[in-house]
Amino acid sequence: MGFTWYSGPSSNFPPMSQWKTFEEIFNINKPAMLSTGNTGEDVGRIWNAVLQCAKIGVEERVIFAIIMQESGGNVGVQTTTNNDGHGTAGLMQCDASPGFPNQHGLSQDQITSMITAGTNHFKGNLKEFGNADTADCIYKALRSYNSGSVNVNDLSDGRGATASYVSDIANRLLGRTN
Repeated sequence: MGFTWYSGPSSNFPPMSQWKTFEEIFNINKPAMLSTGNTGEDVGRIWNAVLQCAKIGVEERVIFAIIMQESGGNVGVQTTTNNDGHGTAGLMQCDASPGFPNQHGLSQDQITSMITAGTNHFKGNLKEFGNADTADCIYKALRSYNSGSVNVNDLSDGRGATASYVSDIANRLLGRTN
């Protein structure tokens, strides 16, 4: 199923009432995660880590959608470099995250460490916009997570980062895959 393009302010993006459950989104993405070289245990450990990290105060669905957008759920994803020249690693491709490039069959602690780093980073973005579990706050925080700055009138203004980032995550929250 293809992605629908969303742009403009957060009110133009799908409301949370349309988002699929965490379990639905996770199960739809299992084949993609397994196709990366992940073991079945890696995939199960991603599930466990997302549930653990949600206790930081970020929705499971959002954590998992970021994982799928940033790394395709590949626990052995390569470390990349952001626009500031900092390395971004791990399942959520963020600063200060551990990474395990080209490695699979990771321990629960290794997988949880990557998701903890990304979730803590995203939680900081949520705090910039009111720290609320609302679509408005989440979509703005997603824009900030990807680009570091936000045009609240157009969340598809990537400001040098991926323009479609918030739109892509919205599609993932609706249960779509790319």
